[in-house]
Amino acid sequence: MTVATRPIVVGVTGASGAAYALRMLEWLAESGHRAHLTISPSGRAVLSHEAGRLVDLEQFEPAELGESIAAAFARGQFAYHHFRDMMSPLASGSFLTQGMVICPCSGGTLSGVAHGTSDNLIKRAADVHLKERRKLVLVPRETPLGRVHLENMLKAHDAGAVVLPASPGWYHEPASTADLVDFIVARVLDQLDVPHDLVARWGEPREVRS
Repeated sequence: MTVATRPIVVGVTGASGAAYALRMLEWLAESGHRAHLTISPSGRAVLSHEAGRLVDLEQFEPAELGESIAAAFARGQFAYHHFRDMMSPLASGSFLTQGMVICPCSGGTLSGVAHGTSDNLIKRAADVHLKERRKLVLVPRETPLGRVHLENMLKAHDAGAVVLPASPGWYHEPASTADLVDFIVARVLDQLDVPHDLVARWGEPREVRS
């Protein structure tokens, strides 16, 4: 199995930013990449409040996440893991992946990753990626940042994680909220070595979207 064919682990936790998680899953689904998804209860609440996606963590129904994502589950491209399932393959370093992203990443999850608490599958999978020296991308959205947040970010960084705050840029002249979402998702995908054409790179012609 080559790195390019390994799946990406996607953890969704309780920080604001459900749109980022959904857009990333849509891109992975539509571009043929495999993914393993796990969602915390607070992540479920954010998906419901911000996107109207009523995900049942116990009786998971992919259709709640959208058509393209549901299709990826139906063809076996995506898999779901309960956040309390510590017997999941995601909890083992022997399960090979291309990397992991926690998007959005709550302050509590950031703290758990920084201190290695591993008290749910999302934090355990993150711990696995750090110990195996695989790419781990954390997408916090908290603002303003307190000293504890900053110290936890530094701890996570020093342990090997990429801390990628959900701070959209404007130099690509966004025309819509979707463009701002794509900007962050594009940065995450770059870190995970996933090809995309979500935004024009600096120095490249900018595509005008209809």
